Amino acid sequence: MSFNFLLNTNRVNSVIKEFVRNASKKTGGSTQNTNCKVKPKRRGWKVQDGHYVQAGHMLATQRTPRFHPGLNVGFGRNGTLFAIEAGRVVVTCEKFDPNWEHTWVQRIYGGREQQTIMKKYFNVIPKEQHHRFKLVDEV
Repeated sequence: MSFNFLLNTNRVNSVIKEFVRNASKKTGGSTQNTNCKVKPKRRGWKVQDGHYVQAGHMLATQRTPRFHPGLNVGFGRNGTLFAIEAGRVVVTCEKFDPNWEHTWVQRIYGGREQQTIMKKYFNVIPKEQHHRFKLVDEV
């Protein structure tokens, strides 16, 4: 019996082994802080005291309730204060009388029920209406 086929297979294996390419580098690992340059959110006052605003205009943005809604001001789901009516913005510092059922109040002011807390309130004083009215009918 001839064993020539074994010699030929050894040559093929040796040729294949010479041309096999091994990895020259390890695979790269992942880093934890990939995006270090996060854009700032620019939260805070959007309108200063004494400026005129239209209805729906944003007055302040915040993550925690630094500012609170006053007269003709709404409180958004993300803490944004916005004008309900057109008028002049007035910012006052008043004693905080919270609704303790509100989730934001429970989370931020929990355990401070007996303390006096002073906070900034945004108010919108509506524009004066004209004084020229026609009498249509008397009752």
